[in-house]
Amino acid sequence: MKNTHKLVLLGFFVMISMVGCSTDQQATASKPAETDAAKKESPVERGKYLVTIQDCNGCHTPWIEGKPDMTRMLSGHPEGDKVTAMPKLPKGWVGQSDDHTAWAGPWGVSFAANLTPDSSGFGEAWTEELFIKTIRSGKHMGTSRPILPAMPWEMQGNMTDDDLKAVYAYLKTIPPIKNKVQDPIEPKS
Repeated sequence: MKNTHKLVLLGFFVMISMVGCSTDQQATASKPAETDAAKKESPVERGKYLVTIQDCNGCHTPWIEGKPDMTRMLSGHPEGDKVTAMPKLPKGWVGQSDDHTAWAGPWGVSFAANLTPDSSGFGEAWTEELFIKTIRSGKHMGTSRPILPAMPWEMQGNMTDDDLKAVYAYLKTIPPIKNKVQDPIEPKS
């Protein structure tokens, strides 16, 4: 009787081990297929996907009639729409321009950058290394002033190097648009 219990228990453990190994093998077998699919996607395609799901157009493309104006895709705050002073807002409030490319708050006034590969925006001065350093550090050009709200650099800084490289690759392929975005306005003292 004792041997029967041992055999039953041994059989039970062997069966559980086999099920566990089978499950592990199935999980492992499905991972290479996902990896292979990801490898087939070019960095530019991956970058376009990431720019789309992060809604970069929601802030970096001027809006008209309630939606981003894709003829000015990712060109930032229009240079012709100069803001000369901090708007008056109730204490503790944050304001956004009608075209969704400028924000005002305790930090002053910030403007969405031109992400197109034109020299007035994300042109030749922006290397892949500089782009990654900027997103990871939250500093404009990787070393200078802080990147201001509403840019969610803290979240984007958690992206993998490959994903940031893909975003960079995609941004280098979009149509260049000449648009010199103004510098931020300091808050009133």
